[in-house]
Amino acid sequence: MKLPLVNKEKTTALIKDEAKRLGFISCGVSKAEFLEEEAPRLEKWLTKNMNGQMAYMENHFDKRLDPTKLVEGSKSVISLLLNYYPEDTQNNDALKISKYAYGQDYHHVIKSKLRELQEFITNNIGEVEGRAFVDSAPVLDKAWAAKSGLGWIGKNSNLITQKVGSFYFIAELIVDIELAYDSAVTDHCGTCTACIDACPTQAIVDPYVVDGSKCISYFTIELKNEIPAEVRGKFDDWIFGCDVCQDVCPWNRFSKPHNEPLFNPHPDLLSMTKKDWQEITEDVFRKVFKKSAVKRTKFSGLQRNIDFLD
Repeated sequence: MKLPLVNKEKTTALIKDEAKRLGFISCGVSKAEFLEEEAPRLEKWLTKNMNGQMAYMENHFDKRLDPTKLVEGSKSVISLLLNYYPEDTQNNDALKISKYAYGQDYHHVIKSKLRELQEFITNNIGEVEGRAFVDSAPVLDKAWAAKSGLGWIGKNSNLITQKVGSFYFIAELIVDIELAYDSAVTDHCGTCTACIDACPTQAIVDPYVVDGSKCISYFTIELKNEIPAEVRGKFDDWIFGCDVCQDVCPWNRFSKPHNEPLFNPHPDLLSMTKKDWQEITEDVFRKVFKKSAVKRTKFSGLQRNIDFLD
């Protein structure tokens, strides 16, 4: 059995270099410990029912705030960012889907990269125990990425990075070795309120607080029931997710196209017009979104969202 390297700086540098080779745009590390500042915020958010019908947000409260309860013996949280900003966007005359769903489902793409990173750690560092997470367990991704110095949490509650923007996925490896920890960066939102002013459903109820139950992404993806009539006419043609608060963020003028072929859209997607969307069949849905996250809403859910715009 290969014993883990003891030089924390060297070990951390090795991991970060490999993360970069795998295509991640950033890698930061923080100590696995209780998220003291996040605890009261999360409790208040849940108490105000801002999770809507996302009941899973209420589960595993302790594990959500303390990775050592989620992964036994964990000492470090390795946070990683993967760019998904597309080179080309949808037709101007189209019903809109969030850019993150243009290509293949990010869960599979990132999980594969994380497996490679774990393999690299085992082969080059030693028998390191840990678990990989991609938006699929009670982990506060943005809080850990911010703690690891990868950006700050903006007024739209997204992680934002200087000179990069916010169009990226966040993933973690929680491991049982001590590493060299990074420091958080400062907030650079300043007096800007672009995201708050632009939100079609006024879901950003206070700076840094998003009422999830008012967000277009919630209505078009998470909500399984009928969409409430009071938000009719406010969706600005979004039928799966919403990018408004990111599109208007000044830091996203620095967004550069990703270089992950699996995130490239199906050839038919970008040319689809509003009429094409309104007349979409289940066969076209299956073909265009065969491996996309859009499948999560199912054809019936997408049809519901399209019909709601009429």
